[in-house]
Amino acid sequence: MITWRKSSRSGGGGSGGQECVEVAQVSGAIGVRDSTAPDAGHLSVSTQSFADLVARVKRDELDL
Repeated sequence: MITWRKSSRSGGGGSGGQECVEVAQVSGAIGVRDSTAPDAGHLSVSTQSFADLVARVKRDELDL
């Protein structure tokens, strides 16, 4: 069974704080999905790619 998690900092948005992405460990990778459409599937990325993304976000290196 896959356990999807979303950030404890999730909130705001137009639907009462429900707009968020969720992540989970899936088959040796990290799954990322839209919490408002959980049946639409997910994107799988390597654990290293996900760790690199999180590090870049924390360093504020990404353009919005």
